[in-house]
Amino acid sequence: MKFEILDRIVRYQGRAFSVEDITVRLPNGGQAVYNLVEHTGSVSIVPVDDEGNLLFIRQYRLGVLDELLELPAGTKPAGEGPLDCAAREVREETGMAARELILLGDFYLAPGYSSERMFVYLARGLYDDPLAQDEDEFLQVIKIPVKEAYAMARRGELRDSKSLASLLLAMPHLGVNPEGF
Repeated sequence: MKFEILDRIVRYQGRAFSVEDITVRLPNGGQAVYNLVEHTGSVSIVPVDDEGNLLFIRQYRLGVLDELLELPAGTKPAGEGPLDCAAREVREETGMAARELILLGDFYLAPGYSSERMFVYLARGLYDDPLAQDEDEFLQVIKIPVKEAYAMARRGELRDSKSLASLLLAMPHLGVNPEGF
């Protein structure tokens, strides 16, 4: 099925994304207007320490009016590569740098209305090397043993989609059996 873009109008331009009205010609010849969040991209990091703990972040999220427990993640500024973004974000959010960052995969967060593509990295060989957090970030780092993190996911205690998808991609690298999940 082919959709032909006929027109794009930027309605809002922000730091990490814009909101556009996009007029398309549909496969049946009709037209429709869609709203699109055009995003610069992002990363999610699965940091595992030498003791077998995953480093999670607890932070307030305005979209749900509550705190969520999440894996570290961040927006990739235009011009920054995903690997460099992951190396920076893990330091900003956990205070730890990684000797090894392994690309686990990538996915689209909400392709029905957003172009945001997220790259997932496993971070190993962690060592203390903090960067200043963003001024609007108030984060609490929480260490959770790998098996307990997956048990929390099974029990529905992790409600952040990027963290769940990242844990899924990390399973073979963390010795987690998908059949036992």
